[in-house]
Amino acid sequence: MAGKVRVSCYAVSADGFGAGPDQSLENPLGVGGEQLHKWFFPTKTFQGLYGDGKGSAGVDNDFAARGMAGIGAWILGRNMFAHSRGDWVADGWRGWWGEEPPYRSEVFILTHYPRPSFEMKGGTVFHFVTEGIEVALERARKAAGDLDIRIGGGAETIRRYLQAGLIDELHIAVSPVLLGRGEPFWDGLDLPALGYGIVESTAGEGATHLRIARNKKEVS
Repeated sequence: MAGKVRVSCYAVSADGFGAGPDQSLENPLGVGGEQLHKWFFPTKTFQGLYGDGKGSAGVDNDFAARGMAGIGAWILGRNMFAHSRGDWVADGWRGWWGEEPPYRSEVFILTHYPRPSFEMKGGTVFHFVTEGIEVALERARKAAGDLDIRIGGGAETIRRYLQAGLIDELHIAVSPVLLGRGEPFWDGLDLPALGYGIVESTAGEGATHLRIARNKKEVS
């Protein structure tokens, strides 16, 4: 049985932005975008990946841990891999995360520009897909086997998969911050018309966690 196609731990501001404006090498999440993830950084899950392993337990960590479990492949938009635009250049760029990214599986990057695949420490293999979202998903399914496929973002990539009805479940962490500008997440989405409903709303220590699933009735 194939796993789910899901979005997990995707942070959105209270005014609906999934990233800040003006992404750059200095601001990989856009200006102010790191504020969206204040709920995630203190958790034991995050600290186990990039800190001292002594992070907090609680509701936020429960969602963070579930978000990293059972994943057999990832799909990312190009901006989640690099700050550059246009054709790839030989600048040595291999992603935002250093030599050992957290994915530990095959990762399919959506791009208009071909680039050879390469492997990183820890089992992450980056592939670059120029044929569109359906081909990327088909390749991810083969790589994932019975495990889940996680659509990691950014906002435009998630919207495209939602509009195509290809995502089974989303976990959105609504952070109590206002960005004012940035990458809008909800724009152009009529989720009820697409068959999605909110099945859970849980207050965490640093964010409100929404679970949205396809072909589900809204919680009352």
